Amino acid sequence: MSLSSILSADAIDSAIKDCQAPDSFCAKKFFQMCGLTKKSPQEIKKVFGILDNDASGFIEEEELKFFLQRFCPGARVLTDKETKAFLSAADDDSDGMIGADEFQAMVLS
Repeated sequence: MSLSSILSADAIDSAIKDCQAPDSFCAKKFFQMCGLTKKSPQEIKKVFGILDNDASGFIEEEELKFFLQRFCPGARVLTDKETKAFLSAADDDSDGMIGADEFQAMVLS
């Protein structure tokens, strides 16, 4: 399954273009622009499964760096600052990883 089967390619493209500059990524704005905030909890969990590259049940810091590339292969990697900010914003239990429920809570908040 690909992200474009859940989200519109145009919306993904707009969201990626909005955060092209280093340190310009804002997860909440990205989720809104790509249309993820309008999706059902089941669809958000499907997106989480696609982003969880190693199928561990968590999105780890290493996977977060390549977050934008999961949406668009030509996109940039997140900076260390963006990656750490994203992780701290979503990691409610401070285990250093984002679980499916934490991801869903962040998208819908």
